[in-house]
Amino acid sequence: MEKSAIIVGAGLVGSLWAVYLSKAGYKVTIYERRPDIRKAEISAGKSINLALSVRGWTALKGVGVENEVDEIAIPMHGRIMHDTTGETTYQPYGKEGQAIYSVSRGGLNARMMNIAEEKGNATIHYNKQCIDADLEAGIVYLKDSETGEEFKDQADVVFACDGAFSAVRYNAMQKTDRFDYKQDYIDDGYRELLLPANDDGSYRLDKNALHIWPRGRFMLIALPNEDGSFTCTLFMPFEGENSFETLKADADVDRFFKETFPDFYEICPNLIESWHDHPLSSLAIVRCYPWTNGKFALMGDAAHATVPFYGQGMNGGFEDCTVMASLMEKHNEDWPAVFAEYQKQRKPDGDALQDLSVHNYYVMRDYVADPQFLLQKKIEARFNEMYPNKWLPLYSQVSFSNIRYSDAWNAGMHQDAIMKKVMDRPDIASVWDSKEVEEHILELLEKA
Repeated sequence: MEKSAIIVGAGLVGSLWAVYLSKAGYKVTIYERRPDIRKAEISAGKSINLALSVRGWTALKGVGVENEVDEIAIPMHGRIMHDTTGETTYQPYGKEGQAIYSVSRGGLNARMMNIAEEKGNATIHYNKQCIDADLEAGIVYLKDSETGEEFKDQADVVFACDGAFSAVRYNAMQKTDRFDYKQDYIDDGYRELLLPANDDGSYRLDKNALHIWPRGRFMLIALPNEDGSFTCTLFMPFEGENSFETLKADADVDRFFKETFPDFYEICPNLIESWHDHPLSSLAIVRCYPWTNGKFALMGDAAHATVPFYGQGMNGGFEDCTVMASLMEKHNEDWPAVFAEYQKQRKPDGDALQDLSVHNYYVMRDYVADPQFLLQKKIEARFNEMYPNKWLPLYSQVSFSNIRYSDAWNAGMHQDAIMKKVMDRPDIASVWDSKEVEEHILELLEKA
């Protein structure tokens, strides 16, 4: 008997997971609610660019498709902070040679669909909306959004990779007994802007960095695209002082950017046009449990949707594929055993990923321009160089390793408590690289 699997959602995680299943001998069918995005015009500034890091590359390498993605990825070796006068400060992300990679969501999604079809032999059906599911029987009920026709399909296992507002989760899992579900919108929204390339196609900013204009309660960021442009995102509160509600008229927008982001304003000729091209959007965190029921499992955002401030949403979803594949092998595709261990193992990591994402928003927004914060990072980097087995900065744990998110979060909070004591020294700015400070950190680690 041929093994069969259905994936709901042809996004990034669904497309990659199709390749894993195919390599394990499954006939894979994918149902996607939207039309085929490869047939639509994908503009570079359509949605927040993705930052691919070690976990994501690990998952891609797991099925040998990393080269196809590498072709469209731009390395970013650090952050460049822009202050209100246009002065910049550079902060490397990790050690020399380490980088996170900017990739356009639309471009990567199109590439991953090609990979699912070519490397995963998957059949993708578009404009097919999930309207219900029989969890125990492995049946998905669908509706063709073009013809209105309703039909069903059945498989040995079904994977809901259909995003933060998962139709499988909403129509079936959330109606089961003792299913926990929590959705939190943060107070801030975001709006995209597209910073075009120069007339000769060159970049207006350094292309190998993530640019941040931190302004306390809000910030602007920019990530490079292949065509010389940057996808920029303004994150700020919906209401109150310095909020989206205060930027109603074009003149308000123009004045705000001119005063708040002067260096960006000077190089963005199409500011108002770009402002109108992209809608104001909201950001939510979704927590739920259990992640599996019967023959169904949630993966990616359907299980643990987060906010984008650590650039780990996609990486975490890709890591779900790595973990699920290893458990398939461990349990010899005994799916009840696979699913039981998958949700038990990954739930704490999904929660930690969300905690990390919110924490990094405050770091990016409030701290990256703070001299004390930058000094703390210098001390941590120096100590890590001297004692690599005793200290790995939180950012490196998350972005440049496969350490579990939950372990990274716990270690990061522990390190942060130690650094608070170190930074309390009144003379820390003058003695930060001394033997005395080094021994103080060792002593605090020893006590802990």
